[in-house]
Amino acid sequence: MSEATPAAPTAAAPAPVTPRHQIRAAHTATTVTVYQAYAPHLGVPAARDGRFPPAWKRERMTWIKPSFLWMMYRCGWAAKADQETVLAVEISREGFDSALAQACLSHYVPGVHADREAWKASLAGSPARVQWDPERDLHLNALPHRSLQLGLSGPASRAYADEWTVSIRDVTPLAREIHGLVRAGDVEAARALLPAETPYPAGPLPHLGA
Repeated sequence: MSEATPAAPTAAAPAPVTPRHQIRAAHTATTVTVYQAYAPHLGVPAARDGRFPPAWKRERMTWIKPSFLWMMYRCGWAAKADQETVLAVEISREGFDSALAQACLSHYVPGVHADREAWKASLAGSPARVQWDPERDLHLNALPHRSLQLGLSGPASRAYADEWTVSIRDVTPLAREIHGLVRAGDVEAARALLPAETPYPAGPLPHLGA
């Protein structure tokens, strides 16, 4: 009786490639979490009261970031001046989706815009703008794929502060704990504490290059 031929080893499936332009965020069926960093005189009362204080200038453009690690890159793990308080701001998906629908890229991209003049006209009339910046790893090194930065101005900024916001949490202690683990070389423990960010179901966004 002949021996059975051993089965050939199965090749491991290649790891999925993250699309270059993709929104990843912590989200529920009705909300999405974005991050901002402020000086304590703004961030502390915002987290305490669950809303932005009157001193928060609603007429200025404000940038929100769904990536926790990109926020850490921007604020230097809550160590940069006037960015010592990191907030996780839970907002309505309805508001977030509305901003995306009305947004314009912050720079001209051939193929997305008909020409520079069309882009300038779109930018001037939009209450929101988008930048795609390199996503970051736990060491804050740049990754090949991009992370969304969403700038809100005028009516969008006011709606963000006074209508879309569901809750505001101070996640500065979490940022410092994760940073401490990274500095100690315990990257896996640090990774386990990161907020779970999954692809956000925004659908195709051709006007934003995604």
